[in-house]
Amino acid sequence: MGRKDVSGRLAAEYQGLEVKVPSLFRCPISLDVMRSPVSLCTGVSYDRASIQRWIDSGNSTCPATMLPLPSTDLVPNLTLRRLIALWASTAAPSSSPAASAVGPTPAAAAADLLRSIADRSQDPCTALHKLAAFLSDDDVDEFDKNALARAAGAAETLVSVLRRRRADASVEAAVRVLAVMAGSSCIEEENRKRVATALLSDAASLVASLARVLRSGSSLEARIDSARLVDSLLLCNARPDVKATVAESEEMVSGLIRLIGPVDGKGGLDKQAVEAGLSCLATIAGTRRARSEMVRLGAVPAAVRVLATDAGSPCQALRVLEAAVCCAEGRAAICEKADEAVPAVLSRMMKGGMGGAEAGVSVLWAVCHKYRDRRAVDAAAAAKGGLTRLLLLMQSGCSPAARQMASELLKMFKVNAKSCLAGYDSESTHIMPF
Repeated sequence: MGRKDVSGRLAAEYQGLEVKVPSLFRCPISLDVMRSPVSLCTGVSYDRASIQRWIDSGNSTCPATMLPLPSTDLVPNLTLRRLIALWASTAAPSSSPAASAVGPTPAAAAADLLRSIADRSQDPCTALHKLAAFLSDDDVDEFDKNALARAAGAAETLVSVLRRRRADASVEAAVRVLAVMAGSSCIEEENRKRVATALLSDAASLVASLARVLRSGSSLEARIDSARLVDSLLLCNARPDVKATVAESEEMVSGLIRLIGPVDGKGGLDKQAVEAGLSCLATIAGTRRARSEMVRLGAVPAAVRVLATDAGSPCQALRVLEAAVCCAEGRAAICEKADEAVPAVLSRMMKGGMGGAEAGVSVLWAVCHKYRDRRAVDAAAAAKGGLTRLLLLMQSGCSPAARQMASELLKMFKVNAKSCLAGYDSESTHIMPF
């Protein structure tokens, strides 16, 4: 006789194992208990793996409501995840199907891995790679990842690897784990703060370790992870000296500039590398002592190349150039390649939001108006659509200072009907600045 009789009811010997699963805990697609519930913009929650397969298959509607999806962003439903975990721990014995439906908690396994990493007599590389794979696995739900990030001493143990070892595979693996914990959207803010606190405990030593990875990392991915961790440090703002420490490290600055440069023999740029490097450089560019050093190490041509190839954030690149024009060396570097730099600034300044537009006009005003470099003036006058972009900036909600700089730049050029018409040459009916 099977588990069920002809009426569909469970046989007596199996009735004690019957588990009633609340319907809200089941994924509308797979009908299984959700391991990693996420919500669509329609408000319906699904298991991440199921809804991701639905979206990856080319579907653009909500499976439950069949409404079109203006956005396919998946928002972790941590409240539902906690409810499922609570239900799983109380609704049935540990050996029941319900307990295994959501998987075991990783607390014990994580504790073993962290103990292995903390043991200086052992090579932590294997354990670190396991943690990195765990945190990077899309099939692992956010609840379990946050349990690991929340574990007592987890961040401190990982940071200790960077302090006690030279740049090697273990350090790169530790950087990978910390970068995910500090920057992943699935890690709760409180847990990211735990990581930030651990990183700031010995910022000088950590910056030196990250600089070594940037210089001699075994892969581009390792260098990107290092830059992202530096960015997390810079964004903490809890320790004002951190920015100065990063800015004053020649090894660090040169590594960041190298990151936004060519990554192959054909001169190609990697978008993720450019984004990570530019974000750090734009943050430290406001430090006076860093400006001339950045220029000396090649930040200006690197930022211009990013603008010309549209390989990264124009706003960040323009902020780097804005800082560069504050020193004589930076202005000289821009004007030396004015035929490339000025058109690149003009063509991208309206694509970086208001911050990018104002940084761009500041660069142009410095080299063309304040210091009146003839090469820069000629390049700006010859650039197609330059006048149009300055006019658009003046008509937007820019700051009074930016509007004044744009006005003074316009006065430098001879405006006639032909140039105005050429400036407005566009395939679009409406010109939107942002």
